[in-house]
Amino acid sequence: MKVLLVGEFSRLHNSLKEGLQELGHEVTIVGHQDGFKNYPVDFPLRKKWDSGILKKIKIVVHTLSGFDISSYLTYCQFQKNHQNFMHYDVVQLINENSFYCQYFYEKKMLQFLFKNNKKVFLLSCGYDYLNVKYCFENPDYKSVIQAYLCERISAKNFANVLKFRTPSFKKLHDYIYTNTAGIIATDLDYHVPLHGNKKYLGLIPNPINNNKIEFEPLEIHGEIVIFHGINKVNYYKKANDYFEKALDQIAVKYKSKVSIITTRDVPYSTYINSYNKAHILLDQGYANDQGYNALEAMAKGKVVFTGAEIAFTKHYNLTSRVAVNTIANVDYLVNELSYLIENPNEIIAIGKRARAFIEKEHDYIAIANKYLETWTKY
Repeated sequence: MKVLLVGEFSRLHNSLKEGLQELGHEVTIVGHQDGFKNYPVDFPLRKKWDSGILKKIKIVVHTLSGFDISSYLTYCQFQKNHQNFMHYDVVQLINENSFYCQYFYEKKMLQFLFKNNKKVFLLSCGYDYLNVKYCFENPDYKSVIQAYLCERISAKNFANVLKFRTPSFKKLHDYIYTNTAGIIATDLDYHVPLHGNKKYLGLIPNPINNNKIEFEPLEIHGEIVIFHGINKVNYYKKANDYFEKALDQIAVKYKSKVSIITTRDVPYSTYINSYNKAHILLDQGYANDQGYNALEAMAKGKVVFTGAEIAFTKHYNLTSRVAVNTIANVDYLVNELSYLIENPNEIIAIGKRARAFIEKEHDYIAIANKYLETWTKY
């Protein structure tokens, strides 16, 4: 099978590509490399006019005319290589705004993909129209929208989410929805809003290539190392403010018992190795299930503070913790961290269970087969 994967912002499509290639399929990725994470992409799309004086000029032009220079330049890059994006058996979009463009140019590129390939599928693995709509209509549902509604995130810093509530992105959603063979969710955070939708094809967990992630059973001989990796763009969306306040208390409470490592905006290749010595990793506080960073850390055997709600444990029939469910509450975080620091054997046990869980539920070849089954069926 010949497959085109459009977009990459978590290494999901790279791992899926590796699984599909192991099974003998031809796979190509086109998309942005997601800034500092710099994921491998076969046909990279560069974000231009996105910093410094050029960005200021772009904003002025857009304000005065509605014309978005970055979208136009992305479209030009797509057009330059358009012959490489034809005649695929399957095209899969990473989400409803895979090219990060405004409606006009996003639709032009999608039209080309729909016209020149056999089947197109859509992933729900980030913000999109249906997910955002559901979370606003159900404010008690655990999501980053709760932080926005509590005014912890400004509208300006939440623009990449709020855009899915605008008329142009509703039009884009309707267009994609009409032309795709179906929608696939990558974890429970996206499964719940899609439940019962006639286009929904089901949940396929994120693929993890364990061959690229070395597992080392945790050992504790002195300080317990806690790792907190910060991406400043998503600082409040990941509950990093709560994590930092909790760590301040932990540093005072346990002093010589813990060592805290914090990184900010490091490249993906650096990030994934920055926490090798860590026992505990702080990921995010507004999720029901694990995202990609959490899964990779779990594959290494780390104890990860992330989404692991009751719906998650029920879905996978878990009777023991493979991660620490996290909420945006400083006292809760301090209590959970304190328990682990005072019970180091539990750290070791969770780390072993985490790796076993990833091997069982997220193996990249098994997941690639699930995608093949779905793509073939629909």
